[in-house]
Amino acid sequence: MTTKELKTKPTEADVTAFIESAEPERRKAEAYQLIDLFRKITSEEPRMWGPSIIGFGSYYYKYESGREGTMCRAGFSPRKSKLSLYLMGAYCTPEAQAEQQRLFGLLGKHSVGKSCLYINRLEQVDQSVLEQLIRNNWDLMNQRYPE
Repeated sequence: MTTKELKTKPTEADVTAFIESAEPERRKAEAYQLIDLFRKITSEEPRMWGPSIIGFGSYYYKYESGREGTMCRAGFSPRKSKLSLYLMGAYCTPEAQAEQQRLFGLLGKHSVGKSCLYINRLEQVDQSVLEQLIRNNWDLMNQRYPE
């Protein structure tokens, strides 16, 4: 089996410099707001993962296929069109998925992908619900992948 080089891995890139390059302008303020929220929940400092993800903590994974790597436990990217939040923890159990769906119903304007929550404007979502989603994700990732 050939192994591909993972693109999303921790780097020494400067988080602040990355945020300051974000567009549109409101993304910068939203990114700093999210950093404060993630720090509060995780007690971790932000770190760049790949060229565009601001991540907190890390975990090692290995799939049955043999693919393995390290990824941030939680993170986000202030993309031009939307904020992308990476919330993989809910896929640990059916109960966690159900709770995440319940919270999505209370969150406000958003869309979702497989492991991503997409938000156009941070002001359009309930901040306490967003905090609970991130906290649940963090707790689930720590249970699934203890350090």
